[in-house]
Amino acid sequence: MNRRTFLKNISKSGLAISLLAGEKVFPAPNIKNSKVSDKVFVLGIDGMDPNLLRQFVARGEMPAFQKFMQNHTFLPLQTTMPPQSPVAWSSFITGCNPGVHGIYDFIHRDPRTFEPYLSTTRTHSPEKSIHIGTWSFPLSKGRVELLRAGTAFWKPLEEKGIPVTLYKLPANFPVESGAARAISGMSTPDVLGSYGTFTFFTDLDIPGADNFTGGRVVKIEINDHIIRSQLEGPPNSLRRDNRPIEIPLTIFRDPSQAIVKINIQNHEILLNQGEWSEWIPLTFEFLPYFAGVHGMVRIYVQQVHPHVRLYMSPINIDPADTQVPISHPANYSRELSEAIGRFYTQGFPEDTKALSNNIFSSEEFLQQSKYVLQERLEAFDYEINRFSEGLFFFYFSSLDQNSHMLLRTMDPNHPLYEPKASPEVKNAVYYFYKKMDAVLQQTLAKMDNGSSLFILSDHGFAPFTREFHLSTWLMENGYTAVTNAAKMHESTFYDYVDWSKTKAFAMGLNSIYLNLAGREKFGSLSADEAGHVMADLITKLNKVRDPNTGRTVFVNAYDTHQLYKGPQLVNAPDIVLGYQKDYRISDEAALGGFPKAIFGDRTNKWSADHCMDPSIVPGVLLTNRETVRNVPAIWDVAPTIIKAFGLEPTGMDGTSLI
Repeated sequence: MNRRTFLKNISKSGLAISLLAGEKVFPAPNIKNSKVSDKVFVLGIDGMDPNLLRQFVARGEMPAFQKFMQNHTFLPLQTTMPPQSPVAWSSFITGCNPGVHGIYDFIHRDPRTFEPYLSTTRTHSPEKSIHIGTWSFPLSKGRVELLRAGTAFWKPLEEKGIPVTLYKLPANFPVESGAARAISGMSTPDVLGSYGTFTFFTDLDIPGADNFTGGRVVKIEINDHIIRSQLEGPPNSLRRDNRPIEIPLTIFRDPSQAIVKINIQNHEILLNQGEWSEWIPLTFEFLPYFAGVHGMVRIYVQQVHPHVRLYMSPINIDPADTQVPISHPANYSRELSEAIGRFYTQGFPEDTKALSNNIFSSEEFLQQSKYVLQERLEAFDYEINRFSEGLFFFYFSSLDQNSHMLLRTMDPNHPLYEPKASPEVKNAVYYFYKKMDAVLQQTLAKMDNGSSLFILSDHGFAPFTREFHLSTWLMENGYTAVTNAAKMHESTFYDYVDWSKTKAFAMGLNSIYLNLAGREKFGSLSADEAGHVMADLITKLNKVRDPNTGRTVFVNAYDTHQLYKGPQLVNAPDIVLGYQKDYRISDEAALGGFPKAIFGDRTNKWSADHCMDPSIVPGVLLTNRETVRNVPAIWDVAPTIIKAFGLEPTGMDGTSLI
């Protein structure tokens, strides 16, 4: 992997594979038993915060939640350490701690190669190819590997013939074969292989564009109101140089009106300034007339005169025509797109990077987020209305992504508060909570006396106003050694680290690894030294204070060998950090950068977070079932669902709440 490409796109491209397994049908011995549930509804509402929920319910405009909370169980839900979404949802799926499922952070490293990769999925290129000139023809298939270990909680249901629907479940790409109908969610890449990379066409110079993550700027020239450019697609895996596939793009600007005509492949689109297109299907051909990759984009015309500013969404996998395993059965995504229209398939559909990079205003980000939610609500309506028995899981991302970006607009004391923001922006988070109230109301209408309902979130939220440059702290405290202190702060991926003298290093959002000899590629720390270094490091971290506020930065630094247990512990970081409210690692430090100071103010609009200590950001659990414990954890929900169907859960850390 090109490490700098990883830093730009946080991913690696590869060949797609097809999932061709058929759907099996079994008799369902428990489903008609009056003593157990015939329907179990699970609403996964990412980022729903118990304190915000109480606050919004108190306004009197969330009647479904208000009534449900008065008459049924409502509890804070203990989340994982760390409270990152792929970690928490993997614990929900398996009913186990990370030592069993092996997901510890958004980003992992391969200790043998020191290459970073996204924790839940890895793409493998074909093992055999034949080279002819500049071309390379694969003789075997590439594959996409789901890295989450452990047994998913719906497998015992499938074995008993209980129907299962899983819509956008996180940490489930590629979807697994079996009897369940599933659409993949968080961790599903775009066509470039990234978590989402927008393209912005403009004749302006955009400051900092060369350092954007999650987006790219294409500088255009306007000649007699005509613009000729290209949309860059995925690398052409049939070429030995992996040159990207490009699609010609022509934009005709009306000389006097704020309108453009866009020609791309066989599409001609007329858009006014401020208008969004529908989904535009595209094909990226490896060879002319040769089967290619099918993607789709939406276009937003931000400005026409005097400058052109045109946003193009990340190139999503086209659900109507895909070779990538985003659904099971393989034709499920096509069936759904025929019923409700094309829809965002990338795991993080709200374009937070466009707002963080100041391409979108807060108002434009909110509008795009509303489009995402509208698609999700249409899918929800379609799926719940044809659901008749078994398990129905449906996931919503809107609270999470909009809380990250727009919670600041609710708080006049937040450093990034926008006093001139529109009322819609200032009430955006509330807007999405109210939409979840309508979802609950629709779900309740579908339930009968034999139905169970569980509503859960993987974590809550807290402000993120101060960055901790963990890598720099490790360097200044003698744990990470450097070869050139003068250039250290210019490095992007551990460029000037002296691994022969390094004892520990940071990678990911909450993780520290010891540089162990025999384990890490550049390992130098002996096993005899490791225990002392670990104890010393944890002691010092727990004493770190912010000189600006006098506050401690960490609730606790955890030794993972005391925190986790299971067969995947060998892949765990050695220390995970539980940050206090307002604090988190900086983006640069998470990916091998070494900023000059140890602390800094958070200036990125991603200014609320949950990568803190789990005691700071609990999730929520609501259920119509009477619970036997008042301190539930997210790994308890899976065995509870199994128990609701009259089955006995086995092999899980969690225990049933009913």
